[in-house]
Amino acid sequence: MRNVSKVFSNGTLALKDMSLDVERGEFLSLLGPSGCGKSTALRIIAGLGAPSSGQIRWPSSKINSKGLPEGDVGFVFQEPTLMPWQTVFGNVYLPLRLQGVGKSAARPRVMETLAAVGLADFAEAYPRELSGGMKMRVSIARALVTKPKLLLMDEPFAALDEITRQKLNDDVLRLWKQSGVTVIFVTHSVFESAYLSNRIVVMKARPGQVFADMPLKTSGERNAEYRTSEEYRAITHDVSHALHEAIHAGGGTH
Repeated sequence: MRNVSKVFSNGTLALKDMSLDVERGEFLSLLGPSGCGKSTALRIIAGLGAPSSGQIRWPSSKINSKGLPEGDVGFVFQEPTLMPWQTVFGNVYLPLRLQGVGKSAARPRVMETLAAVGLADFAEAYPRELSGGMKMRVSIARALVTKPKLLLMDEPFAALDEITRQKLNDDVLRLWKQSGVTVIFVTHSVFESAYLSNRIVVMKARPGQVFADMPLKTSGERNAEYRTSEEYRAITHDVSHALHEAIHAGGGTH
């Protein structure tokens, strides 16, 4: 992102001169108070909205009409947004179907992706038969089935209970390590960002700007023991302090 600003039709200035570099293979969390422009930034990166000024630059020569690299971006929304009339298989197959891939040809990849999120046995189930956590796994599988280079996640676990959320955090870390995909993860949870990321970007309250850029280096595996470690406690303390300062600097509410 290069000096990206976004003004909505009602005059709201959501982002102001926001610049951000993302390295290949990173797990980067955008952290900030509600209304600071995290989701707006993510949607602009995804091509779901256009910046009012500034640029999105990609390290790719195959750029489509929307300014996105061909087939390289997956998006997981706050809600699973599944089609209730389609099975789990049908929902995950959708991006490949839109690319013109036949169902038979797509089946091995769909089933491989469902297995990766632990849902291979639920391919013929319908969304109404799934728990909230399982629905979100379907959404993640749908975003990963095209094997994107960049995975954008917009507070996907905010509505889930703590146990389910922690399990999905572990699943996402595992998938990130296995696939090598670059992840930009939007959250307003200090604890989630500190657990998942190897870099946290703290944003000011509206209009959104980068306030702090915090690379994280941990010595151990991210697991249940890590959640109770002194290292994790120290990181969450530092991130909380940065978030508090960002809120004060932005003059916003949370």
